[in-house]
Amino acid sequence: MFVVLLRFSENKAQAPRFMEGHKAWIQRGVDDGIFLLVGSLRPDGGGAVLAHDTTRPEIEARVKEDPFVEEDVVRAEILEIEPNRTDERLSFLKG
Repeated sequence: MFVVLLRFSENKAQAPRFMEGHKAWIQRGVDDGIFLLVGSLRPDGGGAVLAHDTTRPEIEARVKEDPFVEEDVVRAEILEIEPNRTDERLSFLKG
């Protein structure tokens, strides 16, 4: 499982120009069953994605396709987590 942090860069002011493409990128991730959760980093820090059922190379490639990443609106950091214990409701996350 992966946590993708999308932190605003110096080019943050360009976000409105690429917002529709960014939203479409998010929707593709949700539709593909890869993105389980997408939300904002508060206050005004960017966004975060919880991704599952993918590999490191696949998530890296997917993140590079985000228009916000391509246009340096955000900088991405990918954290890989191997779940060992979960609440029963999240047991599907364990390998």
